[in-house]
Formats: sequence, structure tokens, C-alpha cells
Amino acid sequence: MSELSIPRPTEGDVVDLILADHRLFEELLRQARDVEEDRGARRAELSAVLVAHAEAEESKVYPTLRRRDAIDAEQEEHSEHEHDEGHEALLELLQVEDTSSEDFGEALEDLTRALAHHLDEEERTVLNPARTEVADDVRFRLGEDFAAERIRQLEAGCGHIDNVRSLVRRAHDRSDDE
Repeated sequence: MSELSIPRPTEGDVVDLILADHRLFEELLRQARDVEEDRGARRAELSAVLVAHAEAEESKVYPTLRRRDAIDAEQEEHSEHEHDEGHEALLELLQVEDTSSEDFGEALEDLTRALAHHLDEEERTVLNPARTEVADDVRFRLGEDFAAERIRQLEAGCGHIDNVRSLVRRAHDRSDDE
């Protein structure tokens, strides 16, 4: 597989960095629907950036926003649950061998639906409070932390199907414990 062409910013306002990823998700989904694109490459890029983004949000962003009272425990847990749902839909897409098949199209549609819901909610209920409740300097420090963790995840191959399977198992184990 060739090197993924995912942007790797190292700094910026965390809200802007997260929004840039959201637009990247939408563009990669659009490209993955295009029969003239290299759908396998777009799927690999999408998998990598989705997982890196979610892991960086859960380990760096959500805990900081919660400590700053920008979001509460329920919002944090809900966002993490939506990441779990996204990982499940992503795993289904990764498991389709033929990217020109109807199964690929259906799995892509399911992932698109799950992502659209999450992006809408996160932009309204997490990012808006981050803009208004968290000081600029904190958002920039958080942006550096988010970017560094995102890059670390990308370099570790976080989008590989085995890692996505592991994330889905972890989520199922957590829900079984509840």
C-alpha cells in the first residue's frame, strides 16, 4: 500500500483541527463512492484518519473539555459511544473485499449515515461549547496535544483492519460490563 495522503498538522485551534478532519471524512466518503477513484486507497485513508481522530479526541479532547466544564460526562460518553458505532460500520466496510460490489456500496452508506449523525451532533454539542467555554490559549494547547496523538496513531497503523477489530471488541466488552 502506498503512503496515505492524510494531512498531518502539528498545531492549531483544536476546534479548527477537528472541523478540518470532519471535512476530510466527507471528502473521502465522496471519493469512495466514485467508481473512477481508487476506492481501496480511499477506504484505507478513511479508516486511518477516522480511527486516529477518534482515539485523539477520546484521549486528549473530551477529558480536557470535561475538566473545563465545556461538556459533561453524559456528552463525553455519548460521543465515545458514537465512535464505537462508527468503528463497527468501518469494520463492516473494511471486511468487504470487492470495492465495486453492492456490499461495498451498502457498507459505505451505513458508515456515511453513522458519521453524518456524529459529525452533526459533535459540531453542535461539543465544538460549540469548546468555542465559547474554553480560552483560546487552552484550545491551541489542546490542538497540539490532539495533533500529536493523531499523528502517533497514524504512524502506528491505527486504521488497519486488525486494530479496528480490536476497537470493536473493546467496545463490546465495555457494553457487556454495563
